[in-house]
Amino acid sequence: MRALYTAAVAGILASSTAAVAAPYHIDGTHSMAIFQASHLGISQTYGRFNDISGTLEWDASSPATASLSVTIQADSIDTNHEKRDQHLRNPDFFNAAQFPVITFVSSSFTPQQDGIHAVTGTLTLHGVSKEITVMLHVVGEGTDPWGGYRAGFHTSFTIDRTDYGMDYMTEGAPTDVGLIISLEGIRQ
Repeated sequence: MRALYTAAVAGILASSTAAVAAPYHIDGTHSMAIFQASHLGISQTYGRFNDISGTLEWDASSPATASLSVTIQADSIDTNHEKRDQHLRNPDFFNAAQFPVITFVSSSFTPQQDGIHAVTGTLTLHGVSKEITVMLHVVGEGTDPWGGYRAGFHTSFTIDRTDYGMDYMTEGAPTDVGLIISLEGIRQ
């Protein structure tokens, strides 16, 4: 009986001291979603989405408990050319009126090596949801000058836009699109 009591107390103590991922709010002014796509196979065109938000649950001592949810407003696309941006917002590409948000919601964080984690989740783009895995790098974390605590992350990966139903002009414009996502979270 004494052994059972000791085991129960040890279990309670272990669970109360286990790492708990802290909630973070994605700071949209210090986070970026950049894309790169070939223009006619001749050059590269770059752009970004200006409206990115989301939440993160994170504890560096227990990364497997982490979770991430990112939302990007499709109509915030910005390639520094308004006519092209309007075309990208229309049904030929993002169809931002019908599919206003692009989302990624993680299902698992798997540590790979120091500061790098394989993050699997569902990317929803243009109304199509697919599971993807990205390598997320921890850039750093610490106290900011205002007394808050921040953590930063970075990833880059490539998708095929036709996997998400974006089939316009596949003959003249390659379908691979490179993405660079940089996130800064503020602990709540």
